[in-house]
Order: sequence, then structure tokens, then C-alpha cells
Amino acid sequence: MSELKLQDKLQYHAVPVTIIAGAIVLLVVLVGVYISSQQYKAVDPEDQREIHVQLPDQSSARQIAAILKEHDLIRSEKAFLRYCRKNNLDSHLKAGSYVLKRSQSLPEMAAIIARGSNSGKITVPEGYTLDQIGQLFIQNKICTPKEFEQALLVDYPYDFIPGEASNPKRLEGYLFPDTYAVSPQTSPEQLIATMLERFSTIWNQNFAEQAAEKDMSVHEVLIIASLIEREAKVPSERARISGVIQNRLAAGMPLQIDATVLYARGKHKEQVLLEDLKVDSPYNTYKYPGLPPGPIASPGRAAIEAALNPEQHDYMYYVARGDGSHFFSKTYAEHEQARKKYEKENAANRNGDKS
Repeated sequence: MSELKLQDKLQYHAVPVTIIAGAIVLLVVLVGVYISSQQYKAVDPEDQREIHVQLPDQSSARQIAAILKEHDLIRSEKAFLRYCRKNNLDSHLKAGSYVLKRSQSLPEMAAIIARGSNSGKITVPEGYTLDQIGQLFIQNKICTPKEFEQALLVDYPYDFIPGEASNPKRLEGYLFPDTYAVSPQTSPEQLIATMLERFSTIWNQNFAEQAAEKDMSVHEVLIIASLIEREAKVPSERARISGVIQNRLAAGMPLQIDATVLYARGKHKEQVLLEDLKVDSPYNTYKYPGLPPGPIASPGRAAIEAALNPEQHDYMYYVARGDGSHFFSKTYAEHEQARKKYEKENAANRNGDKS
């Protein structure tokens, strides 16, 4: 073979090799672009549920990526970091409270976090009733009164909720008091679902086993906890009041708890009058023995703990001292003496405040 023919042959083979190598490089680039584009997509375009995320102060981009992945909000931590570096966002990500959705893409979330917190906060205090929680929703422009009423009738997927969805009072006591992140798009149904989920998590992690050991249902524990929450103004008295409730139930005595009467009357006030005690309601524990049919407020963690761990003692009565604390008695005679004493002192204090 001549030298010229050999050179032509080598050139002939070199062209396809170059083309193939270029095609492989292009294919790798295209595959990389495709994979990146897939990783940037929303985790679930159909999932419109709001997910509340707290990014701690001084969180790095890597830590933020880990938190987002933990909440299943992004497909890949590496993709999040790569996108932020490429778009110069990694040093601009801000700590704070965020309301995000799995239907949002990775670039959308990165842009939101770079702008700063997109959520406000709503705090539901311990001991609030459904009516008070509704007023809080309305004041914070979460919904209208009618929308709150409708949200209470939704059939939320939790086995611990008693009764039928048509009973708006069935959620009383189950909306866990806490601080929640909200956005202008938060609906009352979404916030209620978040509160129920918070209760479910706290119950299962802290109290479910204790309740099972004591053969107490969720509903029973919450009823007692709500009574404690409304009665105990001094934290150290929670377990003691819980003990009084258990002692009276064991003795077959009516509980005679003022807070149940006020709940039956739909009133929020400090003093119970004789006319209040006459209200005909299963929640009136002066009139009907045993526990009321349901919780009278949303108890916090400490009240639930006290309901499951009552103080062991012989007290059967207590009367308000006027400073938020109570005087506890073992006998009716002792209680009557204390009641007269503190009613007189409390009346004098009220009259003194008016002068």
C-alpha cells in the first residue's frame, strides 16, 4: 500500500472517531442537563398542602438543603446547592419561618428563601376554647366566621377525633395550643389540619404509652387535662388538682368544677354566680356526676402530663385564694371554713379595687 493511500485511510478512520467522541460528550452533557432539570422539578406538582419550615439563624446553604430534603420539599440536596451556587444565591439565603409546598419547584423555593420569611405567626394559647380559637383565626384574617364553622365540619383523617364530622364541637380540645406559621394563602382547613397533626405527634411521642398503661382513652385524658388547664393558674398545682379530680371520681362525688359551668354557659369570666350553677347542661359538673362529655378547652403539654400523673393525696376540695392559687382540704368541714374565709377576703379585695 502506498504512503498516500495509508494516509487517506487513517484520515478516513479519524473522522468517525472524532464524530463519535463528540457525540458521546454531547450525550453526557444532555443527560446531565436532563438530570439537573428533573432534580429542579417539584416533588409533587399536585400536592398543595402547606408545609411550615423553620430555618434557624446562621443556617448554611448545606444545612438549609438538608432541612428542605428532610421535609421532602426538594428532590436532591446536591441539586439545591448546585443551583444556589450557579445563581449566586448561596450567600443570600435567609433564616426564618417559611410556608412552602411540594408543588413548588426547587428554583421557586430558592428564590423565596433568598427573599426572606414568607410567613407570619399565630399563637394559640393553652386553655383556649374552639370559640376563642375561631376568633383568633378571624382576627388574623385566616378566615371569616362562616369559613371557620365550615372548616370544623371537615372530616379530618385522624382516628382519635370522636363523633361524626357533622358535630362542630368534636374538635374541642384536640387543636394543640402552640405557635404556627401562616401565610396569606393559609386556609382554616390547612391550619386546623396542622394543629391536629401537632397534637397527634406530641401525643404519640409522649403520652400514648402512658395512657395505654393506665387504660385511659385519648378523649378521657383530654377531658381531664382541659379541666386542669382551666382550673390551675399556678403550674405547681396542676398535678394536685388532677389528684382531686381522681379522688372525687373514685368516691362518686360530682366534680363541681366552675370552669365546666362557664363552658356550659358559653361565658368567659372570673366569678361563677348561683344562676350559673342552675344551667341544664351535661357540662355542668355541679348538676351531673362524672366527667363532662368532652374537653372544655385545648390543654397544653403540662396539663396532659398532669392528667396522666395525678398527685397522690387525700384532698377532696379546693377553693380559690384570690391570687391564682388554691387552698386544698380533705374534709367538707375544713373546706367550708376555708371557703368562707377566702370568699370574704376575695370580696374585700374586689371592693378595694373599685374604691
